[in-house]
Amino acid sequence: MNQLTKTLAQSVFDQCFGLKHKESVLVVTDKDKLKEAVLFLSAAKQITDKVEMLEFNTMTENAQEPPAAVAKKMTQADVTLLVTTYSLSHTRARKKASQAGVRMASLPGITQGMIIRTLAIDYQSIAKLSQKIARVLTDGKLVSITSPGGTNLELSIAGRRGIADTGLYIKPGDFGNLPAGEAFTAPLENSVNGVVVFDGAFADIDLDSPIKLEIINGRAVNITGRQAAQQLRNLIKQIGVKAGLIGEFGLGTNPAAKLSPEVLEAEKVYGTCHLALGNNLGFGGTINVPFHSDGIILKPTVTIDGRVILKDNKINL
Repeated sequence: MNQLTKTLAQSVFDQCFGLKHKESVLVVTDKDKLKEAVLFLSAAKQITDKVEMLEFNTMTENAQEPPAAVAKKMTQADVTLLVTTYSLSHTRARKKASQAGVRMASLPGITQGMIIRTLAIDYQSIAKLSQKIARVLTDGKLVSITSPGGTNLELSIAGRRGIADTGLYIKPGDFGNLPAGEAFTAPLENSVNGVVVFDGAFADIDLDSPIKLEIINGRAVNITGRQAAQQLRNLIKQIGVKAGLIGEFGLGTNPAAKLSPEVLEAEKVYGTCHLALGNNLGFGGTINVPFHSDGIILKPTVTIDGRVILKDNKINL
């Protein structure tokens, strides 16, 4: 057993999942993430011999449903890892698996570098901070976000539950990302108004320059920038108007995460915040569309009900 496999067995399957030797593990993957998936497969085998890997290659965007056979398998394991290019987090298949009691983590776009940087860490402290912020989100009503890059908007989270992505998936039905480290919620869909500038990263789009969105009543009505902005406009046109709705607001809490083109890691960077366009059915919203893409805002000031909780890359609770 090499050192990385040993580390993953201890940090992911022991710490994050509390995997027992009699439990079963399913690793779902595709051809572009097969190398990373094999690492998790090998690590799981250090704890249990009930390990299976399933590959499919039909996704072209986040939040698209997997084939029925894959969805069925996802409900049958004790622990499932989604080591895929595109995210399965916001799908009916994932939600049904969680409802069936499967402990799950989604790792879309995971790389070996990300695995080494962000998974061999103490997730207990990240969990505590993420849970504190989630409580603030649950109790909060009005959020304002500004940034040096030009973001200036308000949104309502009144009545919406804050969710902590802790990295600890011990109880039946627990679900989140690996790497983990964020607290997020679904804003009231028609409440988002103002300007957001994504200058850190954007899911599946290389930022040649920041993407600026003008938002009225929760919908992006104007998207400007260079090639990255054109790509986003094309995606929304292809998928439909619901893809242009703001579905998520969140803050990163993982000090081991680094800004990168892979939003799986970038949205977890401590001191950043993010908004996502598209699907939010899985965490308390009403937007149902086969699309969910996050954008990262650098150096934001986040105020909730008049209280500054994030400024100068520091969370204040």
